[in-house]
Amino acid sequence: MLSINKNCHNEIIINKSKFITYLIKVNDEESVKQELDKLKNMYSDATHHCYAYIIGNIKRFNDDGEPSGTAGIPILSVLESNNLNNLLCVVIRYFGGIKLGAGGLVRAYLKSVTACLKEASIVKMVEGIKVIIEFNYDQTNKIDYLLKDSQIINKKFNEFTNYTFIISNEEYSKIYNELKNNTNKINEIENILIES
Repeated sequence: MLSINKNCHNEIIINKSKFITYLIKVNDEESVKQELDKLKNMYSDATHHCYAYIIGNIKRFNDDGEPSGTAGIPILSVLESNNLNNLLCVVIRYFGGIKLGAGGLVRAYLKSVTACLKEASIVKMVEGIKVIIEFNYDQTNKIDYLLKDSQIINKKFNEFTNYTFIISNEEYSKIYNELKNNTNKINEIENILIES
C-alpha cells in the first residue's frame, strides 16, 4: 500500500478552465471534512470542488455539480490505479467559458490528478499501531533502545515517564514482551497506517 509523504498541489489550464489539484494525507473522515472546508474557504469563488479519498477500506467521491461520473470517479480511479491510501485528492475548477463535454471533463480531471501525482513523493505504507506506555524514569535508556525503530511523538516526565509512539505491527510484535517487562502500563490506542 502506498501514500504520499507530504501534501502537494499543482495547477493546469485546459481549454481556459483552471484545474487546481491538492493531494493531502488523511487518517480519518474528520480530517477529510476539515481539509475540504479549508479548501472551500480558500477557493470560495471556484466553480467546483470535486474530490475523492481512500482511507483504509473507505472510498468516497463527489462531483460537486459536474455531470455525474465526470469528476469524482476519475479522481478516485487514479488513486486506486496507483494503489494509494490515506489520501484525499481535491480538484478545484474555475470554469473558463468553454464547455468540455463529458469525455473532455473526464480527461481533464484524470490529467490534473496524474500531473499532481508526478510531483508527489510516494512512500510505502504498512500497518502500525499508536501506543502509550508508562514506566519508571530509571528505565528510560532501555525504553529508548527498544523504541529505536519507532517514532516517539510525545514524552511526559512526571512521577512516571510516559511515551506515546507509533510503530509497525511487525516491529511491535518483536519488542512487545520486552516492553511489557520494563513498563508499568501499555495502552494500545489505535491501529494506523505508517510509512515503512
